[in-house]
Amino acid sequence: MPRSGAEARRRLQQAALELYRERGFDRTTTAEIAARAGLNERTFFRHFPDKREVLFDGESDLRASLTRAVAEAPDGLQPLDLLLHAFREVEHILEDNRPFAEPRLQVIAATPALRERDLAKAASIAEAVAQALRQRGVADRLADLAAHTGWAAFHQAAQAWIDDPSQSLDVHLLQAFDDLRALCLTTPAGDSGR
Repeated sequence: MPRSGAEARRRLQQAALELYRERGFDRTTTAEIAARAGLNERTFFRHFPDKREVLFDGESDLRASLTRAVAEAPDGLQPLDLLLHAFREVEHILEDNRPFAEPRLQVIAATPALRERDLAKAASIAEAVAQALRQRGVADRLADLAAHTGWAAFHQAAQAWIDDPSQSLDVHLLQAFDDLRALCLTTPAGDSGR
């Protein structure tokens, strides 16, 4: 038996991930996840409200760490630079969890119900980041745009890191923000400098 709640959660997450990869999300039950983890179904529901949430544990910690990093970033940074600083502060969360993150992303990509949950979680994080930017004095409209754009760049960097582990997440993150800046400087075709 697991000695701690954290150990039980980890075992449930690993069991769920294995079963989702073997059978698919839709064909896996919470009872099967609990059995694979050597626990009972009641224990599963003490830790997770449903079988989707087992793959999204840690999202609230990421959101809290990210909003704290925005709040504690140095003064004088422009919104995107502020976000880059904050994402660099929390990238260790993904790096520490890489063995779980890679197969997790594959399961999510293959499962519409999980993609929907992933989008809802991303929207929640982006809104929390936007609120943190507003608290730093960034105007509402710019805070929303920066938060959603910054989260997209962070997500792009994380996927690039999963696809190409030869470089650190930090290298991919810096590249994503450089690409974002380059997009902002690019003049659209047919635009004569209006």
